[in-house]
Amino acid sequence: MVRLGEDEHGVWLGARRGSTLQRGAEPAQAAPWHFVQLIQPGSWWTLIANDSTRIRFYVDIVTPPVWQSPDLVTMVDLDLDVVLEVGGTVYIDDEDEFAEHLQALDYPSAWVTKVPETAAEMADRIRRSKEPFRSVAESWLSRLTGEAAD
Repeated sequence: MVRLGEDEHGVWLGARRGSTLQRGAEPAQAAPWHFVQLIQPGSWWTLIANDSTRIRFYVDIVTPPVWQSPDLVTMVDLDLDVVLEVGGTVYIDDEDEFAEHLQALDYPSAWVTKVPETAAEMADRIRRSKEPFRSVAESWLSRLTGEAAD
């Protein structure tokens, strides 16, 4: 990913369709679409906005991101995701996975309430079109793709 810039919401990173993506030890793959990712200091979530024809926003609930160096940020995915489909449907995904991992991975007790509360808050913000879940994310995606924002 490339560092696109920073605003009052945090640091925006971007990747073009075809960029190499890899999660942990999983096999590398090509990004199927352009996307931008917001890394917000101290927050328990990260936003991914893309030009997919199915999903517009994908919010990962994560541990607060830590910049290890100027080009390396780390965080732990905490299972729950908030999704905004292109048609406007908003939902929280992977609640079953979170419940399973609470026990199997012995998540800290503070996460029992923090993670679902954060997911519910993000779903509400998306439904109410609170920034950066409106024009801000779209403008960063337009910067990446070189297209004018609608």
